[in-house]
Amino acid sequence: MFTGIIETLGRIVTLEKEHSNLHITVESAITHELKIDQSVAHNGVCLTVVAVADGLHTVTAIDETLSKTSLGHLKTGDLVNLERCMQMNARLDGHIVQGHVDQTAICTAFTEHGGSWDYTFEYDATTGNVTVEKGSICVNGISLTVVNSKANSFSVAIIPYTYEHTNLQHVRVGSVVNLEFDIIGKYVARLMQR
Repeated sequence: MFTGIIETLGRIVTLEKEHSNLHITVESAITHELKIDQSVAHNGVCLTVVAVADGLHTVTAIDETLSKTSLGHLKTGDLVNLERCMQMNARLDGHIVQGHVDQTAICTAFTEHGGSWDYTFEYDATTGNVTVEKGSICVNGISLTVVNSKANSFSVAIIPYTYEHTNLQHVRVGSVVNLEFDIIGKYVARLMQR
């Protein structure tokens, strides 16, 4: 479980294909604290650390993960949002995030407002996922509040701290991002479909 509060940015050092798997090696400020078999969210995707050495950690994304997330779009040098799993005795500053990406979305609008930024994302609504005005959404692992909720799109408003400390600073129109919809909203939506 995660909170959607990004700890740090990591830089992709290498991407290595092995059959249908992708080994992702990352350099970050928290790498020296990581252990093999630990869960770390990379752009909101919960991945297991499989190697730690020389200030780098490696995780592996399998075909199932690559087909449902934006990880297959990564390039060497890209920045990824990193968050270690939450501790049960800590505050829940964001919202409950599982690290299980529901689907991807495309940024369709980006506007700067002299100190804040608005992003609009469009997603395939046929999957049954919904957003709720002023509800929670996880974009690339970042816990955000939905504004302007529509049937297949929503917007978020970003404060300077979030912009400067996450990879949203590199998201522009056409960028693909990972979405994890609010877990409570997902259960309510499923119950309403019955």
